[in-house]
Amino acid sequence: MLYKEKEKAILVGCILAGEDEKRQESSLKELSLLTETAEAVPLTIISQKRQRIDPSFYIGKGKLMEIKAVAEELEADLVIFNDELSPTQARNIENILERKVIDRTQLILDIFAMRARSKEGQLQVELAQLKYLLPRIVGQGKSLSRLGGGIGTRGPGETKLEADRRHIRKRIKDLERALDKIAAHRQRYRERRRKNNLFQVALVGYTNAGKSTLLNKLTEAETYVENKLFATLDPTTRKLTLPIGKQVLLTDTVGFIQDLPTTLIAAFRSTLEEVKEADLILHVIDSSNEEHREQMQVVERLMEELHAAHIPMIHLFNKRDLSPAPGLVINQQDLYISAFNRDDLELVIQRIETEYQRLNRAERFT
Repeated sequence: MLYKEKEKAILVGCILAGEDEKRQESSLKELSLLTETAEAVPLTIISQKRQRIDPSFYIGKGKLMEIKAVAEELEADLVIFNDELSPTQARNIENILERKVIDRTQLILDIFAMRARSKEGQLQVELAQLKYLLPRIVGQGKSLSRLGGGIGTRGPGETKLEADRRHIRKRIKDLERALDKIAAHRQRYRERRRKNNLFQVALVGYTNAGKSTLLNKLTEAETYVENKLFATLDPTTRKLTLPIGKQVLLTDTVGFIQDLPTTLIAAFRSTLEEVKEADLILHVIDSSNEEHREQMQVVERLMEELHAAHIPMIHLFNKRDLSPAPGLVINQQDLYISAFNRDDLELVIQRIETEYQRLNRAERFT
């Protein structure tokens, strides 16, 4: 088998006046992890402080010339920008750098294309990709090759993009219809669970917080686990029997991330509906990550956007087996656990049972 050498990337960010520099640095560090997840090698990070984003070049033209020199020196294959570029910006930047240029949105879409395993997940990702690409289709050849490929060769690809916009819009409509049918089936399934008074628990959290590992350990399931961002895209639901003999349903969900592309949120809406239907949310947090507070805020904002902020939530500070992040603060009502520790898992199960009984007493269940 031929070994394909990994592409080498330069990462670029823009820090605007008045923005939180620490948050931007964290976002660029995360971009580096995303690049590695997409199986490319981040060579260096270049950022520029500006009053505003340049509408034509994102950053200053002089800075782009500097990036071009660095790219030539380091023999970089592509340049990845930390914000979503407009079609004009992407074309102008690529003309100057003479290299493949992608943005954060396309990078995340590329990872999702790698990770989607179920038919629904694959349809959702293709829909998000096509919606992203549609306004960016201009001309033939180089621009289409750049857009179709992502970091590797995943996604719709150049041959699909050679079709005109009309055919792409038709494909979008076909995908939306197919996903609507799946969403309707999922809704019927949720209604049946609700009718049977099944208590539903959703695992949410920042990507790579350990949700899938926790689900596997609690239910002895075999959900795919890997120490990378977005290892799991497809929701997995498993039964858990409580000590009192009652069964509850645990659902793993796609991990969240800063600035998750709106096209992906829209495409994965039926999957994310699982969170809205939950009776209890387990918010899994990586207690070893020094950005854990910012990550918690990202998840909580998305909970609000999904109209799920009212659902009872337990914070599970996971990865107790690793060194705690500096300044880690755990409140009395939270749990500090390791998904690999049986006693900690028992604590989680007991806490779920306590919430089950509390809500039962509140006459929400019979």
